[in-house]
Amino acid sequence: MKISDFTTLTFDCYGTLIDWETGIFNALVPLFKSADLSIDKEASLSLYSKTESRIQATHPDLIYSDLLRTVHEAMADDLGVKLSADNHKAFAASIKDWPAFPDSVQSLQYLKEHFKLVILSNVDRAGFALSNIHLKVDFDAI
Repeated sequence: MKISDFTTLTFDCYGTLIDWETGIFNALVPLFKSADLSIDKEASLSLYSKTESRIQATHPDLIYSDLLRTVHEAMADDLGVKLSADNHKAFAASIKDWPAFPDSVQSLQYLKEHFKLVILSNVDRAGFALSNIHLKVDFDAI
């Protein structure tokens, strides 16, 4: 089998093309500051992941932006921090700031010259549209 045997390449987005870990960590910094916590990236993501799993178990039908907001609300509650609804909405909107990995844009632009490109992801279309701005390529299907 050769790469030239293929016409289409599929990608997951978050963790493959977009550095969601850096995006989530950066977006959580204000929450941790409000809680007067100094927490490293690994511990922050572990706490986020545990909270996200708990929320998804009870609300599996949430679209991604609502999931982000709800997880942020739950983390604030768990940390005993009172934040406004705007703070939780800002965290959910942070997806627009999550960076592409350094090699994503150039690689996708090269691959687009030779293949159809398709995104397979469980994020909602509005969230992906914000991330796709950083990827600078038109996908053939999402």
